[in-house]
Amino acid sequence: MQYDIEANIISWEITKDPINHAMELGNFIIHLSKAKKPVLIEILNASKFVGQMDKVKFEGIKKQIMETN
Repeated sequence: MQYDIEANIISWEITKDPINHAMELGNFIIHLSKAKKPVLIEILNASKFVGQMDKVKFEGIKKQIMETN
């Protein structure tokens, strides 16, 4: 997982599979493989997201993303 302070984006590479397309869910951009599996997740406005992490468990977010496939 990487944080780009200038762009205020967190990038989380899940696999090395080639990216086929992406979908946007609020402040999340989820890059998907041809098989519609998550490859890369980008969190926009990351500083706000990090500030809210105490309120929301990360596993809950991960579960929601996986369920969208």
